[in-house]
Amino acid sequence: MVTIKDAAKDIIRGVSNSIKSLNRKEVDDIVRVLMDARENGKRLFVIGMGRSGLVAKAFALRLLHLGFHVYVLGETINPAAVPGDVLLAISGSGETNVVVSEAQLARRIGVKVVAVTSHPDSPLGKRADHVVTVKGRTRVAKRRDYLLRQILGEHEPLAPLGTMFEIACMIFLDSLIVELMDRLSLTEEDLRKRHATIE
Repeated sequence: MVTIKDAAKDIIRGVSNSIKSLNRKEVDDIVRVLMDARENGKRLFVIGMGRSGLVAKAFALRLLHLGFHVYVLGETINPAAVPGDVLLAISGSGETNVVVSEAQLARRIGVKVVAVTSHPDSPLGKRADHVVTVKGRTRVAKRRDYLLRQILGEHEPLAPLGTMFEIACMIFLDSLIVELMDRLSLTEEDLRKRHATIE
């Protein structure tokens, strides 16, 4: 029987490995794109579906606190995108139809596309100007039996249906916020000034 503590240790180990595997050049590229967008008054749109969509919304909220002009695609209040704006698209598989379609449309308009995915060679990765690879199991594991996977050396963390990507992605994006805060010389108090007051 797998206990909560066993699963938590496995997930934490998997997230740690995912964060260690981040490519610094990919991270620097996304930081540069985000900083340029903020400094030049460009809009930033984020998209993700399902749990990746929740991660995207959480990231959008923090970007708002940092002073970005940020919008969540799929919500009703969105301005028209124009050339030079940025779309940050999150999909572990890189195959989510809506996300891939929006990335393709954004490119046609002249919007820069940044993909956060486990699969840089996926349809989303191929449509992006910049890709950040966040490793994590996506969708269903090759083998369903956890113990059998361990015996065979398939040490994917025990997290169902792609959860590892979403957890690692959330931690990556929260850490990215901290780096952006530092580069922008913003404090937690500065962010608090933009925090919702009617909630």
